[in-house]
Amino acid sequence: MKKTIQSALISVFNKEGLDPIIHLLGNAGVTFISTGGTQQYIESLGYSVTAVESLTGYPAIFGGRVKTLHPAVFGGILYRRGNENDFQEASRHNIRPVDLVIVDLYPFEETLAAGADEQSIIEKIDIGGISLIRAAAKNYNHVTVVSSRNQYAYLLEVLQQTGCAPGLQHRKHLAALAFDVTSHYDTAIFNWLNSTEQVPSFKKSIQGGRTLRYGENPHQWGRFYGPLDEIFEQLSGKELSYNNLVDVDAACGLLAEFSAETAFVIIKHTNACGVAIGSSVKEAYLKALQADPVSAFGGILATNKPVDVAAAAELNKLFFEILIAPAYSPEALQMLAAKKNRILLIQKKSLKVTAQFKSLLNGVLEQQADNHTETEADLKTVTHRTPDAEEVQAMLFAARIAKHSKSNTIVLAANGQMLASGVGQTSRVDALKQAIEKARVFGLSLKGAVMASDAFFPFADCVQIAHQAGITAVIQPGGSVRDQESIDFCNTHHMAMVFTGYRHFRH
Repeated sequence: MKKTIQSALISVFNKEGLDPIIHLLGNAGVTFISTGGTQQYIESLGYSVTAVESLTGYPAIFGGRVKTLHPAVFGGILYRRGNENDFQEASRHNIRPVDLVIVDLYPFEETLAAGADEQSIIEKIDIGGISLIRAAAKNYNHVTVVSSRNQYAYLLEVLQQTGCAPGLQHRKHLAALAFDVTSHYDTAIFNWLNSTEQVPSFKKSIQGGRTLRYGENPHQWGRFYGPLDEIFEQLSGKELSYNNLVDVDAACGLLAEFSAETAFVIIKHTNACGVAIGSSVKEAYLKALQADPVSAFGGILATNKPVDVAAAAELNKLFFEILIAPAYSPEALQMLAAKKNRILLIQKKSLKVTAQFKSLLNGVLEQQADNHTETEADLKTVTHRTPDAEEVQAMLFAARIAKHSKSNTIVLAANGQMLASGVGQTSRVDALKQAIEKARVFGLSLKGAVMASDAFFPFADCVQIAHQAGITAVIQPGGSVRDQESIDFCNTHHMAMVFTGYRHFRH
C-alpha cells in the first residue's frame, strides 16, 4: 500500500546528493522539519522549514547533544495511522505525523580511523539520529526511512516512480537497510570500547557484499562481504570465485613476507607449490616454477614487483587462473590479457590482518593473526656447528613459507628457492618424505639444502631422514621433550640446527 509523503524530518551530516530530493519534495508541497545546519541548508534552497524546536518547545541543549529526543518528534514517527487510540492520543497532544525520515549519521568510523582523540570520537557517537532511524524503521508500515547518504539515489528513484508515495515494498526494504546501518554503527562503537574493556562478546559487521557463482563446490551458495576493490583492481578475466578468493588470500599473505626482495609465489589450494626470490620477476618466477611445475598448472600466481614483457612471455606459457602484481607494463598486459578468462589483478595495498575468525560447532573461534616472522635475532643455535650465513638466510626463507603452509608441513629450500614441500600431512615424517620425493621427481638436488618445520620434531627420525637426503641445516620451534635426540644426531653428523621458539600451526 502506498503512503503519500506529506511531511519529512531531515537531519543529515552529509548533504551531497540531497538537492534533487529536496526540490522534488518541496515542489510536491511536502512540509520540511529540521534543525541546525540541515535546516539552514533546506532554507538556502528556497523552502520554508518547521524547526524541531518549535515542535518540542525546547531549544537544542548541551551543545547540540539533545535536539530531537522528544515525544512531539518521536510520537509523529511512531504512531500507527490506522490505530484509533494512537490517532486520538496524537490529536490530544497535538502530535503531527512524520511520513519520511532522512538521517545521515555522524561519521564515527571515519573519525576513529583518522586517529582523533577520545573526546572527539565520543562526540561523533550519534544518539538522536540513530534513534530517529530506529523509530522510523520500526514503523515502516507507515513511514519511509533513509538512513545513509548511500541511499539518496534509491530514494530519489522511488519518489520519481511513485509520485512521492512509496509502496510498502519500498518502505520495508529501506527499513531493512536502516537496521543494517544502525547495527553496523553500534558494532563499530562497541568494538572501539571493547578494544580496552574486553567484554567477552563476538561482534563483527561488514557492509557491502557480492554473490559468488557458487561456494566451495557448485552445489553450495557463496558470498563475499567486504570492500574488495580497496585492495584489488581487476584488469581482465572472469568473476572471482569462492575458491579463487581463498587462494588469493593465501597468495597475498605469503607474498607479504617478502617486502624487500623481488619475490614470486605459486599457490594451489592455499599451499605454496613454488616460491622464489630473484633479480627480476622473470627469474623469480622460473625458479618458483621449478619446485612443482605440475601443481602450478591452474594455480594462483603472485609477485610483489611490476610484471614486464620478459616475465609475461614466460608466464604466458603456463595455464594459470590468476596473476597478482602491483603493476603491469602495457606490453605485458596486452600479452597476458589475450586469454579472456585469465584473471589479472593489481594489488593496490598489502593486507594488514590483525585477527582471524571462523564459524565452528555452534559458535565462532577468534584469534590474533600469526604475524610473527622469524629474524636472525630469534634463532638459537642448539648444535655444536653454527649455521653459516648462507644457511641462515635459507632457513629464514624456508620458515616464512612453512608459516603459510598447512600442518604438518616441511619446507626444503636453498639460495632463495623453495625446492620442495610436504604439506597437510598427518605426520611430520610423511610431510618430509613427500617433500623429498617431490624434489627427486622434479630433479632438484637437496645437497646442502635446509629444512624448515612448522612445529617441533617429536623424535629424531626427521633429522635422520633429512641427513640422508643431503640436508645440512634445520630450523624448527623446539619444545619437544625429546629435542636432545634430534640435537645429538645433528651433532654426530655435522648438521646445524636452530630453535626459534615460535610454532606456526595452520589448520
